Parts: sequence; C-alpha cells; structure tokens
Amino acid sequence: MNDVLYRSKAPFRLGIAGGGTDVSPYSDLYGGAILNVTINLFAHATIRPLTNGKIRFVHINDNIVEEFSATNKLPLEGPLLLQHGIYNSIISHYNSEQPLSFELITSMDVPSGSGLGTSSTLVVAILGAFTEWLKLPLGRYDMAHYAYEIERIDLKMAGGKQDQYAATFGGVNFMEFLENDRVIVNPLRISEDILQEWAMNTILFYTNKQRCSSKIIEEQAENVKKQNNDSIEAMHNVKREAFRMKNCLLRDELRELGKALNTSWESKKKMAKGISNEFIDRIYETAITNGALGGKISGAGGGGFMFFYCPGNSSYKVAEALTNLNIGKIHHFEFCEKGLTTWTTKG
Repeated sequence: MNDVLYRSKAPFRLGIAGGGTDVSPYSDLYGGAILNVTINLFAHATIRPLTNGKIRFVHINDNIVEEFSATNKLPLEGPLLLQHGIYNSIISHYNSEQPLSFELITSMDVPSGSGLGTSSTLVVAILGAFTEWLKLPLGRYDMAHYAYEIERIDLKMAGGKQDQYAATFGGVNFMEFLENDRVIVNPLRISEDILQEWAMNTILFYTNKQRCSSKIIEEQAENVKKQNNDSIEAMHNVKREAFRMKNCLLRDELRELGKALNTSWESKKKMAKGISNEFIDRIYETAITNGALGGKISGAGGGGFMFFYCPGNSSYKVAEALTNLNIGKIHHFEFCEKGLTTWTTKG
C-alpha cells in the first residue's frame, strides 16, 4: 500500500517597503506598515506518518537528518530548532501531549538567511503540513499568528511579523501592525498588466552572502527603547514610503514606485548599523548607474537578496552590469498570488 503524504508549500516574499516597522516595540508605540509581495519561490514540507515509534526530520538544503524516539517534547537545540519548536507546540496545543510518529521532509528554493523571510516561511509551510495531516482548525490569520508565536515567543527568535502573514496570505499586501499584536492584512487589487510590468522591470539579485538578521533587528528594537531619534525618524520615513508606494501601485505609477524605493532605502540604512556596507553599496551604485530608479535589500539587511526597479528596457543593462561584478547572480521570478497551499497524496 502506498504511503499517505501530507504536503504544503508557502511562498517567499519581497519586502517592498516599511520593513522593520513590524518589529516591537516600534509597532506597539507608533504602528507599523508594510508593503510586500510573494514570489514563485517556496518553502516545502511533507509529512509521512510512521508506525515505528520514531520521529525523523530531513532538511534537504543542508543535508541534515535527525531521528528521535517518539516523545511529547523535543529538546530546543540543534540545527533544526524550528522543527523541534513546531512539534512541541503542536503536541501541547492540539494533540493532548500525546507523541506522534512521522517523517518530516523540508526544503527551500533559496538559501536560509537570504532576506526573503526564509525561517518564517518555513514555519508556515511546516504548520501547513501538520494542519493538513491533523485537520487543525486554523484560518489564515490564526495560522500566521500561530507561526509568529512559535518563532518569536516560544523560540525567542528576533524578528518582525510580516513574513508569517505574507507566506500565509500570498499576493500583494499592505499590512498594518498595531498594539497588542493586532494585524490587518489589506490585499491590493493590482491589474494583471501592471503586475506583469512590475515583475519584468524588477531585477532580483542574490549577493551570495547569507546573514543573521537577528542582530540588526535587535539593534533596531533597542534604538526604539532608547528613544534614538535618528533611528526612530528613519523608521517613520520608511513607514511613510510604504503608504506612498501602495498608492503608486494602485494608481499604476511604477516609475514613482521606483523613485520611492530609492528614498526608502536611504532611510532604511539609518535604522541600524549593518543594514548596508561597502559590498552592498557597490552593488546598489552599480544598479543605479546602469539605469535602475531604486532598490533595496529584501529583509533586515547585511546581505541576502537585493532587488531593483528598472524602467523601460533598462533591466537588461542592469542585469548585465550586476552579473559582471562576479559577486552574485540574477534570479528570475514571477509574482505569486497564492499563499500557503496544502494537499494530500499517496507516495
């Protein structure tokens, strides 16, 4: 008899504007605003129930395999910390502390630490597979908030809230983050021709440098706690640009969106040290010199993916110039309108 497999996939996102304003305490004190869009690169998860009393984790990207005897609590340590934390929470909240026996296989279409919300998107994908298997009563808001709680509260991993909601909802979204963990997701209705033009004019460039976002995010939070006026004003500016870029999209003003990206990037660099550096500045200046109107790091900063808006036919020249730097590579992509997807099949 074929094994039953419970599968899921969740899309990664480009953080277009407002990144960092979804992080407490800024979002609690001033309210955060984020514009993001998901792309056709995914985190994948598959659960295969076992009958041998074992728990087996396989993470394809890093070739990591872990195996345990079925238990109601796994140690919160090791390279697959996310998997351990998710399992512990599922058992505690939804399985009456009773152990489960299964194999969980995970993979991602991009490297971890690449600025596309990798860890949070992987959490959403894994939760999706468990939800498909155990028929958990989780709506989209419930799923995103549950993923946030596991990563930020249970595992105490520094970060914001946008990634979990982007991966769950999918598409182009303007998100508002308010006090007491209130989140409002506003899907934007963008015409298909504008989406196609936006994607065609956007260069996605991987710097070949992975980074740990937690230090940058922790510094941002500390700057707010200490009332660092320069940093807080930079966050205010980044938030204002998120509203501006939302309006640019709704009005079909893509050139203005490109210009706003540049303004937002200048403000984002002032939010914390380490967001940019000489390496990133060189990439950015190369893109601008060859025709890009604006761009930014996707994520907290320090490395990972960058993207640039290149009007008309300038994307070809920008892509060639970035490729000639020999320090990274272009990734082709399309925007993805669907968020978390789950299904059941037989192996």
